[in-house]
This record gives sequence, C-alpha cells and structure tokens, in this order.
Amino acid sequence: MKPDLLLTNIGQVATLAGHSDSPKTGVQMNELSIIENGAIAIRDGKIIAVGPTKEVLSQLTEEPKLPAIEFPGMLATPGFIDSHTHLIFGGSREHDFAMKLAGKSYLEILEAGGGILNTLRSTRAASQSELVRNSFSYAESMLSMGCTTIEAKSGYGLDTENELKMLRAAESLRKKLPINLVSTFIGAHAVPPEYEERTEEYVDLVVDEMIPAVAENKLAEFCDVFCEEGVFDIDQSRRILLAAKGKGMKLKIHADEIVQLGGAFLAAEVGAVSADHLLMASDDGLEAMLRAGTIATLLPATAFSLDTSYADARKMIEMGLPVSLATDFNPNCANESLFFTIALSCYKMKMTPREALSAVTINAAHALDIGATHGSIEVGKAADILVLDCPNPEYLTWRFGVNLVHTVISDGQVIHTKLGP
Repeated sequence: MKPDLLLTNIGQVATLAGHSDSPKTGVQMNELSIIENGAIAIRDGKIIAVGPTKEVLSQLTEEPKLPAIEFPGMLATPGFIDSHTHLIFGGSREHDFAMKLAGKSYLEILEAGGGILNTLRSTRAASQSELVRNSFSYAESMLSMGCTTIEAKSGYGLDTENELKMLRAAESLRKKLPINLVSTFIGAHAVPPEYEERTEEYVDLVVDEMIPAVAENKLAEFCDVFCEEGVFDIDQSRRILLAAKGKGMKLKIHADEIVQLGGAFLAAEVGAVSADHLLMASDDGLEAMLRAGTIATLLPATAFSLDTSYADARKMIEMGLPVSLATDFNPNCANESLFFTIALSCYKMKMTPREALSAVTINAAHALDIGATHGSIEVGKAADILVLDCPNPEYLTWRFGVNLVHTVISDGQVIHTKLGP
C-alpha cells in the first residue's frame, strides 16, 4: 500500500462506520466507532485504510508521497455535511434585524419592504457573477468551519429566468470550490408580488415552466417546497413535488415549521428524502416519516433567530426516526457554523454531543442521498475528513462558540489548516 497522504497518531478517530446503507437511528446515534491512536491512509481521493496507527503502518509497502502528518491529542471525524442552506442570494438583511430588535413583527418588516421581498429584489437585480461572488464568501467561511459538502437552494428569484440564474450560479460555484455542492430547486419558496392572490397561477408556472427548464438543463438534484399556511398548501405542494419527481428530481420539503399543516405526512407520501424544520409536526406525521424512511432534518439556529420553540429532537430519536442537523443558512438566519448548530442541538434540543456528530456527518449524508460515498471514515469512501483541535466528541459542546477545526481534507486534499502547531 502506497498512500498519497497518511495521517497518523490521531488521538481519536470517530469513524461513524457501519451505516453507509442507512442512517443511524435511536441508540446508534451515540455510537461513533472510535479508534484510539488512529491512522488514515488516502490515495486518489479515497480512504484506503483506517485503524490503529501500528496496524495501518504495517500495511505500507512504500512511503507515502507526502510525509506522514501526526495529530496527537486531536479528534478526526468525517467532514461536516450541511444538508439545508439557502446559500445563494443577493443583498443582506441586517436592517431587518434592527427592526426585529425594535419589536417589529415579521409582517411589519415585510410591509416595510424587508423580509423575503428585500432579498427577492436584490437577487433579481444581481448578475450571476455577483451571486457567485457573494455565495463564495459564505461557502469559504463554512469550509473553514469544517463543511466538505454543502446543499444550496434557489428560491429567491421566483420566476423562471432568475431561478435558473441562481442554479447556474450554484453550478459555477461548484467549479470554484474544493468541496462538494448539491443543488436544490425551490421555486416554490414564496409567492412573488406579481402573483399576489394568484397562488394557483404561480404553481402552474412552477410546474409547467420552471421544473421542466431546471430538469432539461440538469441544474438541480433535488426539488424542495415551502409547505406552510399562507404559502403553499398540501395540495399545491404535492403537485409541485410530484411534477419534479416525474422529471427525475429527488425530493425535500420544508414541513410543519410554523403550523401543523401536515407537511410530515406529505413528505412520507411522496417519498421525500428529508423533511426539514418539523417544529410543529404531529406524532402521527413523524410516524408516517418513520415508516417511509424519510429523514428529519432539524434546524435549531432558525428557532434561535426567530426566538421560537425548538423541534423535539429527543422524541424523534427515541421513536427511531433518523435525525440530521443543518445550519439553514439564509438571509434571515445567517448561521454559517455547524459548531453553533451542534451546540444549540445539545443545549436547546437535548441531543448528546455524539448524537449531534452523527447528525452532521453520516445522517446528513443520507439526507442528501450520498451516504454510500460520504459521511463516514471507511475504506472506499471519499476522503473528506476533519481533524479537530479537541480530544473527544464531548469537547465540541463544552467549548461552544469556537471554531475547533485544525485541518480540513476534501477529496483527499488538504484545503484548509490552522496556522501553527
């Protein structure tokens, strides 16, 4: 065995092994398959060996292309996977935040020209290259905090031309970043002003024009919809999702975030890979997701930014529902850190640090349908690896609010590393 890159004497390697075919559930989420004083060998962007350092070194037939790197006292994990972001948009919304602090409601902010309408105007006015430039900055920040895969949604163009522009920006961004980017079409994110009081006509546009154009140009792997009271109801959401499924897209859904509309049931019915938010989901809806194999993607930073209650992660885990975590980075929740997300999940949703680590690695990989190739440190899988400047998984939440990344490896290449020892 001759690796390109060899990592040795790692204090702990949390491999998350054994769940490439299906996500972790229940007590499995606490089991990280940790190797003490571990080593990882990498060649051609893939993991070719993982185990105790002595065992991996015994397999060497030739020295690695680069000198072995030692990480004593540190924790290696799979690269973080952020499976729900609205990465690409124009403008910013700091003025909305100031209004929020002054006591204005979301509707009052919307009436003052803020909210999603602000982002809609800025996104439509931005060129594709401007969108790429803005989103590159956010993605680079996420990369520095351990993300080796990011999902990126459209949804702020809300007409065919601008939705395609956003997805093309994502395609361009994918070529510029040394990490994975997964594109999601969410033209049904809101009803644009020109279709006010004509939601059915806008759904027609999404189904008859946008989805075929996205599919024809192969610009998105997933289709998502904001299934919520006052936005898109169950029947409208079903129609959009089934149209996308008919064009070969996989499905996601913003479900039961604000009211208990039945989005969890719909996610199960249409075979969605994940249902996201779920703050208000009913027990019956969650049971339907469990039977259908739909992953619950929880977004605690959204509840934090809106100052609302949090999803009941403990109930979901104890009932056997697979749970993943994501940042929900967007103009109204500018959270670029899965470290912050992990901390919130433990402090506010009562997850354990090990459950949270499972939720941002192997379960997040399954939420993007890439669990067979990503999300764990196993022979044959993509060499997306973090080395964290901490001794064990519990340290992640003890020292919250800090970027603990020492080294980020994506596709077998060191793409970010901390200065100094």
